[in-house]
Amino acid sequence: MKLWERVVEARLRKYRDGQRELHCVFVDLEKAYDRVPREELWYCMRKSGVAEKYVRVVQDMYERSRTVVRCAVVMDQLSEEVRQESPWTMMFADDIVICSESREQVEENLERWRFALERRGMKVSGSKTEYMCVNEREGSGTVRLQGEEVKKVQEFKYLGSTVQSNGESGKEVKKRVQAGWNGWRKVWGVLCDGKISARIKGKVYRTVVRAAMLYGLETVSLRKRQESELEVAELKMLRFSLGVTRLDRIRNEYIRGTAHVGRLGDKVREARLRWFGHVQRREKAEPREGGAQRRRSPEKAEPREGGAQRGRSPERAELIHFT
Repeated sequence: MKLWERVVEARLRKYRDGQRELHCVFVDLEKAYDRVPREELWYCMRKSGVAEKYVRVVQDMYERSRTVVRCAVVMDQLSEEVRQESPWTMMFADDIVICSESREQVEENLERWRFALERRGMKVSGSKTEYMCVNEREGSGTVRLQGEEVKKVQEFKYLGSTVQSNGESGKEVKKRVQAGWNGWRKVWGVLCDGKISARIKGKVYRTVVRAAMLYGLETVSLRKRQESELEVAELKMLRFSLGVTRLDRIRNEYIRGTAHVGRLGDKVREARLRWFGHVQRREKAEPREGGAQRRRSPEKAEPREGGAQRGRSPERAELIHFT
């Protein structure tokens, strides 16, 4: 999942830096897991090369059942006629992103997707499908689906991460902080129990709270201010857990050492390096990006197609291939 988030973000960043328009439609399907006809399921399994004996086993499993589970191979075959080899149109399960440099082209592709899906028993949700434009110019218009305007947004939650048209990651950081607090509230009875040792509290915190805060951050470029925002929230939780206030004038390093919890910023960089290793080990035929390394772009960058934006480019996690 994180790979597709990273590919989408890399595509958006490329067009933002080049000051070129990129039109994206995030397609949502109505009751996607219930609308796939069983005959289509058997057809897709056979076309994908699944042995007939396994097809019969699955048929027996679905016989007289009221719930139909759609697997990824079904979407892969149903959308074969409209998918492209390059990652311009990215899809994970029923999370489809259609991208194009022109509004007319993305509208045409959306109609092709709608026709291909509805012909096989699935239906595109007009109310939940949303449209986002990067580097929008005046008069770019809107995208229509069967004559009705698709809702236009400035941000979209794709595969658990918030994608913003302006390239910022502030909304995603705030959601990670909120996710951390939600996890902390679920186990506050353990974390605030005076009978439990600080070491055990630290283990519970790392397992429940920090895991929620770190989700997907290895693919997000964090500024120092945003990294500080995450660490401030973490220290508040740790102080609450240990029964310590700022009036006690206890240093943050001592708080972390007592709970055996390292700095969150270091964990983010560690996760980013781990992600880099995963990407480097992928097959060459699969969509991939290089490893993430924090770097500030030079003030005088080479001019890009469409014209480079004025001033220094924002700090971001550059993707660099090591050869």
